[in-house]
Amino acid sequence: MVESYTQVHTESQTTMPLSVPGGAPTLFIRRSAYERSGLDRASIDARLGLTPDEFRVEGTLIAIGPIAGEETLTDIIGELESSGLTYFDDFFELSGNWPDWLRLFCAAADGGPPR
Repeated sequence: MVESYTQVHTESQTTMPLSVPGGAPTLFIRRSAYERSGLDRASIDARLGLTPDEFRVEGTLIAIGPIAGEETLTDIIGELESSGLTYFDDFFELSGNWPDWLRLFCAAADGGPPR
């Protein structure tokens, strides 16, 4: 039973869900959408001042954050949309607004080949 909460099995691979910290928003992007958009990790890291633990890739999912500042989040969402990504279909954010006693994990459910 523990395995069902810690691993996501697809036909070709096993991925680990990403831990989502509270207190600030985290962006989630489908890896296939990120790759086709032409976005550059180095520029995102520099713009947001990210540490290696704040840009994580697991299977078909990319997690960016936590992101400090509402204006920064709004700006990066605008940049994602300008790059051709669609909110909710290609990316979305979790607010980080939950109690400290709650621990969240995310994994992509698509399991299929990138579109």
